[in-house]
Order: sequence, then C-alpha cells, then structure tokens
Amino acid sequence: MSSDAILARMMTLHPKVIDLTLDRVWHLLERLDHPERRLPPVIHIAGTNGKGSTQAMIRAGLEAGGDRVHAYTSPHLARFHERIRLAGELISEPALGEVLDRAYAANGPASITYFEITTCAAILAMAETPADWTLLEVGLGGRLDATNVVDRPALTIITPVDLDHQSYLGDTLAEIAAEKAGIIKRGVPCVVGPQHEESMEVIEATAARLGAPLIAHGQHWHVWEERGRLIYQDERGLLDLPLPKLPGPHQYVNAGTAIAALRHLGRDEAACEAAVTQPYWPARMQRLTSGHVAELAPEAEIWLDGGHNPAGGAAVAKTLAALPKRPTHMICGMLRTKDIAGYLKPLAAEVASLRGISIPGEAATLSAEETTEQALAIGMRAEPADSLADAIAAITAEAPKARILIAGSLYLAGHVLRQNG
Repeated sequence: MSSDAILARMMTLHPKVIDLTLDRVWHLLERLDHPERRLPPVIHIAGTNGKGSTQAMIRAGLEAGGDRVHAYTSPHLARFHERIRLAGELISEPALGEVLDRAYAANGPASITYFEITTCAAILAMAETPADWTLLEVGLGGRLDATNVVDRPALTIITPVDLDHQSYLGDTLAEIAAEKAGIIKRGVPCVVGPQHEESMEVIEATAARLGAPLIAHGQHWHVWEERGRLIYQDERGLLDLPLPKLPGPHQYVNAGTAIAALRHLGRDEAACEAAVTQPYWPARMQRLTSGHVAELAPEAEIWLDGGHNPAGGAAVAKTLAALPKRPTHMICGMLRTKDIAGYLKPLAAEVASLRGISIPGEAATLSAEETTEQALAIGMRAEPADSLADAIAAITAEAPKARILIAGSLYLAGHVLRQNG
C-alpha cells in the first residue's frame, strides 16, 4: 500500500485534530519498544517563529562537517515525505510506507491523532537509521507536543515566542511561553532566541527550576548586520560571516540562534559559515524563478512565504522594505483559525494591492471574499479572485513587471509549490 493510501486511512480513523496530551503517544511508543530511547543525540526546537529556518541552518552547519543528521518538521508543503529526513535524505517511499504501516498496526484501534501517530512513525524511522544527530521540531506548543518524549536531549532551543494558537496555548505571552518552555529538561542547556520580556521571565524561571543553563540572546550571544555582513559575538569571540542565504532581516536572529547552538556543540567557524550560506528552506520568502506558476508571470518577480501570524507578517514586511523598490501586489489565502488582520497590518504599508483567494482542499480556509473584507477593513486596496492563476492574471494585466507576493498560510504555500511543479 502506498504511503498516500496509508496516510488517508490514518486520517479517516485518526482525524487531523489538535488534542494536546502525551498519553496516546506514550502508549504507542511503548508498543513500538520505545524508539525515542534509541535516537541519535537530539536537538529539540520550539518557538512561535523561526523554528524551521533555525533547524535548516543547524542541519547545514552539522552536515558541512560530515555529520549525518535526521530532521523532523511539520507541516509538509507539497509531500508528506518532507517531514522526515533520514541521515540527510528525505525518507523514501518504501521506508515511509513501512514505518507508517508498523505504527498503524501497533496502535490498533486505540484513539490517537494524525500528528501523534505520524510523529511516532518518524521517531521509529530515525531510531532505526544510523546518524549522528536528530533535529526535532515541535509541532505545536512544546510541553504536550508529540515530539516532547526524549528524557535528555543534547540541547534544547526556543526561538522567538509570540501570539499564535491562542485557543490551544493560552491568551498571553506568559502562558504561551510556559508551553514552549515545556521542552526544557533538567540540566540540559537551552539556546534562547530574542524574546519579549514577559516570555523571557517564564523561560528563565523554568530553566532555573530545572537547573538548565541558558545560552540567551542579549546575554550570552549577540548578532547584528554591519556593512552587508552578519556579525556574531559570544564569550568565545567574534565571527564575521556572510548574510544568511535565507532572505529577510528576521533571518539574522535565526542565524544567530543556529550559530549559538553550533558553537555550544563545539563546531568551528566553517560550520557556522555553512549554516548561513548553505541551508534550503522552502516557502520562507522563496523566490520562484522557474516552474508553472513562475511562467504565469514571466516579467514579474514572484515571492512565496508561509508566515501566518502577526510576527510573521511583520517579518515579511521588513523583508519587502529591504528589497529594491518595486510595486508589490499580494495574493493572500489564510485559515480561519488565524489572526488575519494582525498578520496583514504590518504589510499594508508595503503592498499596493491584495487579491484574496481561498486555499484549495482546505476545509478551514477563509473564503476569498472574507480575506478581502479583512484587508479592506485595515485600509488595503483589495478584491477577491477565484484562483491563484486568476489573481496572477489580474495583477499582471495591471502591472506586468510587478513584484508578486503569494503569502499567508503554509497550506497555500504547499498548494503553490505543487502547482509550480
């Protein structure tokens, strides 16, 4: 049976819902003979924004030194296989089908969510494949996330914490930070990216209670841009590096977080330079220069981003502001579970117009009209479009050489990448 068929079967019996608890995960891991205890050394990453980019940079730094690295991330964009890298390579179709089947059989009729059972399958695959490191990215929160099953990781990392998923994690930064800080383990060092004061107080209190040393931005390490270079400084000295390959000023702190982790692991300057020059992380201000979608607007400049909360909108706005001046027209699709007004407000000053679209195949999508109404309410020039292709056609009819930003949900980004081929 193909992995797509197994995943569809899992979705039918174990719906794509969020129900934060670890009981079901522990039950299945026990039935699988505890693969979480057999993983290569684990680096566990939580946070609201920047988790994936930071993970990609750490992986690039470790692999530059010849290490074999497992990586787990979510959600996927075009294919489920993107979630699982085994020793640097995306999991193969036969390997994915085999571990999904084993997890499904081991779980039996017991209740479990889609994310939980697929995370257990990923852990099983990584435990049975030789490697030097395991990078685990939290799916949601941290304390009760399905990835939070390793008793003693080698290192934990908390990227910037901001408001997102409030219905699950809490209404305040302190409540959300407490969930993210749930990955901190007794005596295990934790690299901390830039934080609001309210979040940092919670993280520091958790670390103090558990005796976990912090390696915190603004205290133990600093990073900034100077004359077109990335400058990083900690107690070991100063590094003068190229700017990150991943575009946008927000990537400077993600790079700093990755470098702090690599330095803690004893890696040299070459590894730190590889971390900023060699990572690949799609749909984070990704320039589309070829493929079907790019061909719909051959004279335009097309960018794709999957930021979906207010902090993500602010990061994209800063990236647009730093690009050479060019009229920017936005195509936006969002899920109704997100703060779309909060996401769009920072972008309003950088965007000449917006076309709202619905996300194909997503039941929770806002309609094109609803997205348009939200944009109009904050003063943007906006109108709905029936599809991505129609939105691009409308923009290029008005401005053939425009900059087109396709942004909003990661599910929209995945749809675009599948369309682009």
